[in-house]
Amino acid sequence: AGPAAPARQRTRGAAVKRLFGTDGIRGSAGEFPLDEPTVVRVGRALAVSMPSAEGQPPRIVIGRDTRESGPAIEAALARGIREAGGRVDLGGVLTTPAVACVTRLAGYDAGLVVSASHNAYRDNGIKVFSRTGEKIPDRTEMAIEQLVLDDEALVPKARPGPAGASPAGPPALGPDELAGRYLAWLQGTIESGASLSGWRVVLDCANGAASDLGPELFRRFGAAVTAINVRPDGRNINEGCGALHPEDLAAEVRNRKARLGLAFDGDADRCVIVDATGRVLDGDYVLFLAARDLDAAGRLRSRTVVGTVMSNLWLERALEAEGIRLLRAPVGDKYVLEEMQGGGHVLGGEQSGHIIFLEKATTGDGLMTGLLLLDLLRRTGLDLAGWAATIRPRPQVLVNVPVRERPPFDAHPRIGPAIREEERRLGAAGRVLVRYSGTEPKARIMVEGESLEAVEQAAARLQSVIEDAIGRDA
Repeated sequence: AGPAAPARQRTRGAAVKRLFGTDGIRGSAGEFPLDEPTVVRVGRALAVSMPSAEGQPPRIVIGRDTRESGPAIEAALARGIREAGGRVDLGGVLTTPAVACVTRLAGYDAGLVVSASHNAYRDNGIKVFSRTGEKIPDRTEMAIEQLVLDDEALVPKARPGPAGASPAGPPALGPDELAGRYLAWLQGTIESGASLSGWRVVLDCANGAASDLGPELFRRFGAAVTAINVRPDGRNINEGCGALHPEDLAAEVRNRKARLGLAFDGDADRCVIVDATGRVLDGDYVLFLAARDLDAAGRLRSRTVVGTVMSNLWLERALEAEGIRLLRAPVGDKYVLEEMQGGGHVLGGEQSGHIIFLEKATTGDGLMTGLLLLDLLRRTGLDLAGWAATIRPRPQVLVNVPVRERPPFDAHPRIGPAIREEERRLGAAGRVLVRYSGTEPKARIMVEGESLEAVEQAAARLQSVIEDAIGRDA
């Protein structure tokens, strides 16, 4: 299979996005770009940029997670869309993949999610899906930004309909109908009649959008479900729980002698696994098992899996031993999807738990990932904990450094040489990745190698250089 192939290079031109990051628009709720006037303009720009294929006013569905700022942002978006002549259906609390799914199934022209995913409650964001249920490309984001940031651009575009006018097109769909369609679709992703009766499963729903949908889904298959962190209060989303903090889930799995546990993040597009011993298994483990399963069924096209630059070297080596190639894309599930579609690949994902099964969906879906993994274990009889105990991930250290500016790392007179020196020290057995966060003002340092001590020391040295050169004052 050879070494992991790099992703195709992307040329985005000289323009730099000012509103959109790696995963939509994100920031502190109530502050630019999530202040009410800007969000209204985003709604108007979306209605102008994503018209109906039939020439009718665009139909847009909005879902949100459980943050206290969600209803106000949802209302501002809806106002902007209506001012521009569009129609809006409000889905209430829905997971990000649920919105992507119903956008496609119900024929909406766009789907919006008010969520900051795994971030704390003070943050929020806006994710945008096209009518096909895919995250919009960079060029569309740039076009929307230009409309939002140009004071005059949207004035002539705003065409509110006459008071009392009946909207054209299909009838409005409410939260219960939308959630029902999504759950029914999820049930259809595994073979009819499949049963999880006798399976004890613990779900950590992160006090987020999966708090109702998650337990309902797995109970429909007969699983004995224990659900934790399912009481959102607007501020406890992701707080010490969910995919980023699976420690309580691991303890609950052990205490209840459950078969396994599934941890979701606030908008449930991620899924992190906990095996029966309490061992936490990230997305790399899921990718390997899914790849081997699809390959055995003859459904892994080109015998290639798309990971990211963060995927651990153990995954690359283990796939190679199976005759499967790992293609590395930039961080971000939208970029994983681009690589999958460009190469005709059916499986891809990230360590963080975003897994895309392209035969079934166009975005990472934590509930579907958990369901498909359980079905795989049911069909194959694999002892998940026993298998996981044989895996030896390479030591990998991740460090976040708050920064005040974002110069190119390679060209920086101090940071560039420091990165190259650490790469020289680690040699062919290690990797160094330094990048900027797409959602926060931070530099992210990843160092991987054969020795934990060596990677920790390399990461610490790089952290010191970056803090000194461009670090943000405390």
